[in-house]
Amino acid sequence: LWLGGLMMAGRFIVIEGPDGTGKTTQAKRLADALAAGGQDVIQVREPGGCPSAERIRVLLVEGEPGDLLNWTEALLMNAARHELVERVIRPALAAGQWVICDRYYHSTLAYQGGGLGLDQSKLEALIDMATGGLEPDLLLAFALTPEDALTRAREREDEEKRFEAREDSYHARVRHAYADVLKAAAERGATAEIDASGSVENVGERVQQAVVDQFQDAF
Repeated sequence: LWLGGLMMAGRFIVIEGPDGTGKTTQAKRLADALAAGGQDVIQVREPGGCPSAERIRVLLVEGEPGDLLNWTEALLMNAARHELVERVIRPALAAGQWVICDRYYHSTLAYQGGGLGLDQSKLEALIDMATGGLEPDLLLAFALTPEDALTRAREREDEEKRFEAREDSYHARVRHAYADVLKAAAERGATAEIDASGSVENVGERVQQAVVDQFQDAF
């Protein structure tokens, strides 16, 4: 967007990682820090992030693990993603805003691809339809020991337990798939691995440093 002869550049930052790594907490901290530094920033999540996608989210995250067929789950994920990308993310970036997104298509490749064993090429075609090829300017990949991550996720007090309730072998497949997904993402664009252990403040400092390393004008 050109304004007064200057190009207003929006930035798209995605935070990824298995359940329980603290992504949601750190997404809010990062959005608040960017706003305090003078950036026009919005925070969204997947699935969700706009009214239509939030309605789809309820179907995906509540209830029992077996209440949706595997491809139904993947289709709903990408339906919610399409709503978010087209209604919120693209307009925000075009307006010069920074967008912080808690999860993106990498989660589908890990959870529905790795976890459920769905065909990767078909998932990638769905993702391309949903996103129109929109890639993050920076991917923050959160890493935590499997035991700590799953313990944190299962201790949360909310109704969104559908994924956490799946068997340990499913979560092991998801973690294994994430390694491949994030390696591939690093070949496509800027990626930073974030050690998600330790205090909220320490993790937040690591996140901010990674953002500054990529965007010197962030704060």
